[in-house]
This record gives sequence, structure tokens and C-alpha cells, in this order.
Amino acid sequence: MFAIKNIAIGAMMAGAMAIFGLKSAQAALPIQHWTQANGVAVYLVESPSVPMVDVQVDFDAGSRRDPAAQAGLASVTAGMTAKGLRAVGSEAALDENALGEAWADLGAAFSASASSDRMSFTLRSLTYPDLLARAVALAARQLAEPTFPPEVWARERERLGASIREANTRPATVAARAFSQGVYGTHPYGYEMTEETLARISVADMQALQARAVRPCAAKVSIVGAVTRAQAETLVTQLLARLPVGGCEAQPAVGEVAALTQASEQHIPFDSAQAHVLIGQPGYKRDDPDFFPLLVGNYILGGGGFVSRLTTEVREKRGLSYSVYSYFAPALHAGAYTVGLQTRPDQAAQAVQVAREVVRKFVAEGPTEAELKAAKDNLIGGFALRIDSNRKLLDNVANIAWNKLPLDYLDTWTQQVARVTVADIKAAFARKLQPERMVTVVVGGKP
Repeated sequence: MFAIKNIAIGAMMAGAMAIFGLKSAQAALPIQHWTQANGVAVYLVESPSVPMVDVQVDFDAGSRRDPAAQAGLASVTAGMTAKGLRAVGSEAALDENALGEAWADLGAAFSASASSDRMSFTLRSLTYPDLLARAVALAARQLAEPTFPPEVWARERERLGASIREANTRPATVAARAFSQGVYGTHPYGYEMTEETLARISVADMQALQARAVRPCAAKVSIVGAVTRAQAETLVTQLLARLPVGGCEAQPAVGEVAALTQASEQHIPFDSAQAHVLIGQPGYKRDDPDFFPLLVGNYILGGGGFVSRLTTEVREKRGLSYSVYSYFAPALHAGAYTVGLQTRPDQAAQAVQVAREVVRKFVAEGPTEAELKAAKDNLIGGFALRIDSNRKLLDNVANIAWNKLPLDYLDTWTQQVARVTVADIKAAFARKLQPERMVTVVVGGKP
């Protein structure tokens, strides 16, 4: 077992270096795509340099589908899939310790998580035939046959509750909660897992979500590694073979995030050395045609670190904050546009005023040609770092699969950035941002 683990670690380290060399040496990143007879959508990038494969399986079971009273259901369901497997036929039950040891013995890894839009399962394994077959078989069991043991859920619920109580003592948590509620209102993107919502989640609820949502016909499977299309087809078939078939009727539609009709401002007292400031509004959906102008424009405005306008005006010229940033979070629905900073409580009002003015001016006037050129050079020059490991490349392929982006999205990414103009950015920001109707949250200072 020791040898297997050492081989796995060595291969995974080599994989990061090998894929960087591969992607630096060639521009094309051919993504193969097909749909199996049972409805599984498969996306594959062959990377034969290292005997390793990374797999991600995504389902439409993220937190946007949580009932409001059970916020956190998707997240805890994903987490509980690692807490044990039930016995099936001649295969013995495994508790969480035995399951963890089984993965360690294979030198492989399997995990589950839930974001706002999707529930994701990821597998990493060496591709030596005996090891890969065993890793896929164990992953298939964990996908289809988790036990959701009640005593473990009681322990996990208490642990999560303690974590929530501790987080609530931090100003960043208070600010993020108030900002999310202000931006999203009653939309599920604004739901928050609390001790109360955890108390309403039962093992039966998790079992029902697992049975309802984790189905082959609803799966999008992304694969990067040393497997051929034929091998990938076999891998996917075996990975999902234990799941129940059918049950893929369309799920209820989730409404869109409502646009803000007026500005709002909250000043929340908090005994902290720094005031936490968040300013923003609903942004845009991932499939919006303005994606690249907004990407490049935000790099100039607040996403480019020390070279951004917000940093220049808030930090460099006035010394109001060590760090200030902005970002969009596009998803299946309009994720938030956020400007964030920390400052001394007695400087918060000035910092808010300056940040708002920077955003207002950028939306009204757009960037300069010099700013645009610098942003393009940095983004294009750094593109290789977005795909310099199997894990990063898998993230990109899964993003393409989930958001139904063109298969040549990565091949054309730098060209898309290069063709953005000042006029494109100005028009896109004018369409998306309304500085006069943003949410502002300041946490810190005395009442």
C-alpha cells in the first residue's frame, strides 16, 4: 500500500508539470463531447503524459434548489455521502473510517460538494488498469449507496452549528450575510444555512434529495487525463451503473434574481479594529454575451490587484485600505457584483464615498486605451496559469459543460479577450451596473 500511495503522489505532482508543458507547447485543447444512450453528457480532454485521470460529475442539485426552511440541504447531503456505504450483495458495509482507509489504500481521492447551482462529485486516480477499476467501483458505490447514518448526522449537525456560532462572531460573516440578503432578497442565492435550518434537515431529507437528483440522465461528466474516448465511455458507464435509471422529468424552474429598484445602506455596529465594507448589486448570468467585456473591464476596475483603479484611488492615493477589490460572480442566475474593502471605522464613510465614485465614473466613461492594453496583456499573458494542472483544466471543462459554452471556448479565450474594445466595456458596464441603486453594507464602529 505504501508503494501505491507514493506512486500516486509522484504521478500527481508530475501531472501538474506535464500538463503545463503540454498546454504551453500547443494552442489547441480539443474537447470531445458525446451523450450516452441513457442521457449522460460526457466531456473529455485526453492528456496522456501522466497515468492519471480527474473526473467531475455534476447534477442540478445545488443550494438554489434548497427549500428556504432547509437552507444547507444540498451542502450537508454532499458532505454526508462520505460517511459510510451500505452493504449490497456480497459487498460489506463501510463506515466513514473504513471508507477513508479504502480510498487511502488506492492512492485515490473522491469528494463531494455543493455550490449554488450544482452538486459535484470528483474522482482522482492513477490510470493503471487494476487501480482505476477499483477506484471507479468504489466511487460508484459512494455515488449510489451512501448510508447517511443518523448518529453521524447528529454529530455533524452539532459541529456545523458550532462553526456557525463561531463565524457569527466575525464581522466578515455579518457583512456577507447582510450584503447577500440585500442583493438577492428572497431568491435562493440569498439563502443562508443557520442552526435553525440545520435542525429541520433529517436523514430522510438527504436520502430523498440523493434519490431524486443523482441520476445518470441528469449527469454532466467532465474528464481530463490519460484515457481514450473508449476508456472514458467505459469509465462513465461503470461510475454511474449503480444509480437508479429514469426520473429525469424537468425540475421546477427557479426564478431570476430581481433587479434592485433603489439604493440601500446598512451600518451595523461591531466592536472590531477594521470596518468591513461591501457594495454591489445583482450582476449577470454566465451565458451573457457581455462576459468578455465585463471580464476585462472588471480587471481594470477592481479585479487586477495593485494595478486596478480602485486600488489606485482607495489605497495608493488616500491610504484608506490595504486591499480593495471588485468581482462579478456569474452563474445560472445573476450572481452578485461586489466591491469589497476593509478600513478603519472612522474612515469608512470616506472609503465608501471614494469607492462609489470610482465605480460611477468607470460606468459612465469606461477605461482608457492604456488601461485596456495593460489589462489585455496581463490577462492573455496569464492564461496558461488557468490551465496549468489537471485540476484547473478539469474545472474549466466542467464550466464549459455546465454552462453550455462552445467546445472551443479555451482555444478562443485569448482571442476573445484581445478583441474587446473600450466601447465594448463602456456599453457592457452601462447595461449591467446601476451605481445609483447599489447595496452598501458597513460592519464596524460604534452605534
